[in-house]
Parts: sequence; structure tokens; C-alpha cells
Amino acid sequence: METIVLPHLAQYPLQVGLFLDVQNAQFLRQQLLDGNTEFEYAFLDAAVLLSRQHVLAACFRAINDMLQSRMKSKNVHSEIVFSLSPNNNISECFRRFGVGETTTNIVAIKVDSNTFRIQEHLQKHVQGQIVPFTDETLASLRDEARVRKAYKVDQAGPEAEAFIIGSMALKGS
Repeated sequence: METIVLPHLAQYPLQVGLFLDVQNAQFLRQQLLDGNTEFEYAFLDAAVLLSRQHVLAACFRAINDMLQSRMKSKNVHSEIVFSLSPNNNISECFRRFGVGETTTNIVAIKVDSNTFRIQEHLQKHVQGQIVPFTDETLASLRDEARVRKAYKVDQAGPEAEAFIIGSMALKGS
């Protein structure tokens, strides 16, 4: 687990964990669908994430939308998932970027300062191996075809990152 503090948002620290070979994605997804507040996290499918910057841009957008009362979803964690999408179709963004029943690699994000409690909860409930949240690890997990389809780009590597983050930033403006 890693604590990340975004510039200008020090009062909203992020607790981030990257889990590999997750065996209970279906359970985690069901907790979100049931509205279980103990599982109020942004669970992202790591296969469609380009980099740390990509993920943190979505977090920044979601927290900023929360502070400006512009959220389109029910909480800041679902807003993080929604912020990854280049369009405004909420159900499509959860299907493309959120945890699915067959997701095996998950980035879990919680906007909260209680590192110990969050780490303990995730380690208890996510059946997977926690690894460092690095660009290299994300690149090794990326499904280039899914990224190209989600963002309608020709390449899904670092060269597309500026375009993708820009499309996320411009959505709804």
C-alpha cells in the first residue's frame, strides 16, 4: 500500500494498492453493487490503466468534482472510476474501467488518511498479492487492445498518455 498526496489536495490523501492474481473479483464487485459502505473504494481493472499519472489524473478530477459539487456518481470513489472514461456514459465506464467478475489485477484506491485501517481491510478481503504501484508493473498488466478500444487511439503506450488524460480532463467541460 502506498499513501499518495496530490498537489493542492493535501487534506485528501489517497491510499493505493495494486493487487495481482485476485481470486475474488466477483465478491468485490458484488460488494460495490450492494452498496456495502465497508467496500467504498475505487476498484480499477489494471488492464486498462496506462500509468500512475493516468490514475492520479482521474483521482484529481474526482476529488475536484466532489469539492465543486459536480459529481455525477454517488461518491468520490465511484467518481474516480467515472473520471477515467472519455465519455459521460456511467454504466459503460464501470464496465470498462471498474472491477469485473473476471478481473485478475486490481488497483484499489481509498480517499482517506487512515493507512493502517485501509491496508488491514484490503489485505483481509482482497485475495491477491499486493505489489508496488509502479508504471512498470502497470505496463506489464496492460491490455493494449482494450485501452485502444476504450479511448479510440491507435497506440496504447506512453505516446497516447497526453491525449488520453486530455480527453478525461475535457469530458463534460
